[in-house]
Amino acid sequence: MPNHLNRALVLVALVCAIAIIPTIAIGQEATAPPPPPFADWLADLRKEALARGITERTVEAALTGVEPLPVVVERDKAQPERTLTIDEYLKRRVDRKTVRTARDMARRHASVLKKVSAQYGVPPAVIVAVWGLESNFGRFSGVRPTIAALATLAYDNRRAAMFREELFAALQMIDRGDIDLAKMKGSWAGAMGQPQFMPSSYLKYAEDFDRDGARDIWGSTTDVFASIANFLKQSGWTPGARWGAAVTLAAGSAKRIEEAAPLPSQGCEAVRQMPSGLALARWRELGVHVTSRHTPPGPTTLASLVHAGTRNFLVFDNYSVLLRYNCAHAYALAVGLLADQIQQRQP
Repeated sequence: MPNHLNRALVLVALVCAIAIIPTIAIGQEATAPPPPPFADWLADLRKEALARGITERTVEAALTGVEPLPVVVERDKAQPERTLTIDEYLKRRVDRKTVRTARDMARRHASVLKKVSAQYGVPPAVIVAVWGLESNFGRFSGVRPTIAALATLAYDNRRAAMFREELFAALQMIDRGDIDLAKMKGSWAGAMGQPQFMPSSYLKYAEDFDRDGARDIWGSTTDVFASIANFLKQSGWTPGARWGAAVTLAAGSAKRIEEAAPLPSQGCEAVRQMPSGLALARWRELGVHVTSRHTPPGPTTLASLVHAGTRNFLVFDNYSVLLRYNCAHAYALAVGLLADQIQQRQP
């Protein structure tokens, strides 16, 4: 393979990993006692899997010979969200090439996207934007064995409970015949397929939209689109509503905003960085002015303020839904801005 193609594939892998797992809250790793030897830990896991109803055949096939993967822990400790600014992230993820590709994909798949959008109420542009950010429009969905990756993170003991549950969900998928063990590969964090679903998300949200008897988020673009749309719908997506609008802040408004809209104490890290929701009319009184060409909702609509590097946005309920897919402002803004760019060229 030519060197320039090698470099391109490495860049795609690194970029896709930025938004690979929606449920990890950076910086909230609980302190826990050291785990037991891996062999003892794995033996206990086997017993619990059997007690949960996973068949012995699946347990033996999936867990025999499993060993921790040091590279997975290394990747987990060096997630790009910790090093990239929002400006850098958006520049990388919503560049001209990505926008051109996204528009082309939206045209190419317009027929099935229209059907999916009609059933789930999520705009085609948003579906394509999520698809593009998660897997580079289906080109990269991960190569690491999912069981080994999840076992590594469950044993690592920083977010052991979460990844242990994901591991059991992955075993359940194998047990039900959703995917063969040999084909179950994804990101370092256990996210799978073109939507980059964690196993628990697959069990809840994956759809068989092409009606072939399989919820195929690896190879069926139709199922991929429907699964993304179903995730957003079930997470509270409001049809016809915008995600947000670009704004400017008047001089001296920061202090007034801090007093009128304190930061929440609950939720993931991104949510805790958003001042409490206020009506649009109140934001205007505080010196926040919409500059986006997109018409915002009415003055009584609640909105939250997001500081995004050199830019600011008022965001609405659908933005919070995007944060449920991946709780990082860089990611949610990238989806919203890319979707807006796609829609500029759509009928």
